[in-house]
Amino acid sequence: MIRIPSLRLGKPYESLSKTTLVHHVTGEPVAEVSQVTGSQIIRDISQMANARRELASIPMKELIARVKEAAKIFLEDTLECGNTSQNFEDYIRTLSSTTGSPMVFCRRNAAKVGYVMGNIDEILAGLTRGMDLAILDKGHSKQDGRTLCFYPTTDALGAILPSNSPGVHSLWVPAIALKIPLVIKPGREEPWTPYRLLMAMKKAKIPSSALNFLPTDHGGAADILRGCQRSLLFGDSATTDPYKSDHRVEIHGPGYSKVLLGSDTSAQFDNYLDLLVESVAANGGRSCINASAIYTHSHGKELAEALGKRLARIQARSWDNAEAEVSAFANPDVADRISGMIDGLLATPGAEDVCQRIRGTPRVYKEGRCAWLLPSVILCDSPEHPLANKEFLFPYVSVIQCPQEEMLARIGPSLVVSAFTGDPEFTQQLLDSRLVERLNIGPISTVRLSWDQPHEGNLFTHLYRQRAFAEASL
Repeated sequence: MIRIPSLRLGKPYESLSKTTLVHHVTGEPVAEVSQVTGSQIIRDISQMANARRELASIPMKELIARVKEAAKIFLEDTLECGNTSQNFEDYIRTLSSTTGSPMVFCRRNAAKVGYVMGNIDEILAGLTRGMDLAILDKGHSKQDGRTLCFYPTTDALGAILPSNSPGVHSLWVPAIALKIPLVIKPGREEPWTPYRLLMAMKKAKIPSSALNFLPTDHGGAADILRGCQRSLLFGDSATTDPYKSDHRVEIHGPGYSKVLLGSDTSAQFDNYLDLLVESVAANGGRSCINASAIYTHSHGKELAEALGKRLARIQARSWDNAEAEVSAFANPDVADRISGMIDGLLATPGAEDVCQRIRGTPRVYKEGRCAWLLPSVILCDSPEHPLANKEFLFPYVSVIQCPQEEMLARIGPSLVVSAFTGDPEFTQQLLDSRLVERLNIGPISTVRLSWDQPHEGNLFTHLYRQRAFAEASL
């Protein structure tokens, strides 16, 4: 049994209250994770000003070098993991065992996190739009003849993390390179990645006081969001909606990402099937950047049929199968509830699960104590059908035929929009849209990201604010 402590100001703390993690296939206990209370969280957050000063004392050039070293350690070294140690393969296996995410997904996503840390100078250049990072050493400097001054908006970044994919950790790791300590609440089934990342940072001589790993309950998560002046919150709409108006909290909820096929490309949809499959099914369909809807000017039924045939080939495979394409649900009831919700909404006239018809088998596949949700392609006859704008934790996509001139009025807020079009007028309308966070023009998958451009929020502007500044000699 692995016993994972909390990290309070970087120091291991084993509590009497623990959460047991089990193997998603066998049900056997894998780990016990120490839990912290709200009062402990508040006490630790009160020490973050000192932690930030310690971190801020390291010159940016040296800090970036240490973060790059932490990337190498994360990907290559054997690191302490509570009462045991893990090499990278041990970490991948335990991560997969408690989350149900196939090892091939875990390895791929962990590599993305390692890439972000290993190329942190490139990432920060994108976040700061190429600003001279030495400005953060002194707080102000001249650049291109202008005086720039920035101050931190918080003494620590809180992060309330999910369990669905280790790829999300690439969003918070740059905070350390920006001289902001971390207060991390891991996802219940996924303590492995944040713990290993913090231990790698510690080994790379990042100040321990800036590395806080605080497994806790919902009340403790709320204490982190209240106590830290800036936080990242991951979760579904029920989790994130209460914080939508809180400027201190950057929301990472459902993405409702989409592909749009314009009037000039919709008839050639079969030229783009590989990109559509990738957009819907990459990473098992569990990312906010996976397409959950495809709007096409014409040929909606034909597109849905062709896409359904491709996605119907995806099968349930075990967590250690290198060809796995969908993740298992350790709790079969979750898969049943999601599938039941879809079936209930299919009772509303005007929609069909094309993929399930082509496959000829139910959407839910069960084996032992696990369940998988196989892909769904829902052909909707109207953008107003209740299944036209839904998002689920598996390869799910609605296909809606809609005139190009009506698309922007129909799609709603979208994290990523990939518009397959060469129409300059439609392109300009998309560029002017306030509904789209990241815009791809042309045949680009929704899951293809540029690391030098944040796709959801900007961590630098979340953690720093620019001020007017002048200085005169005495």
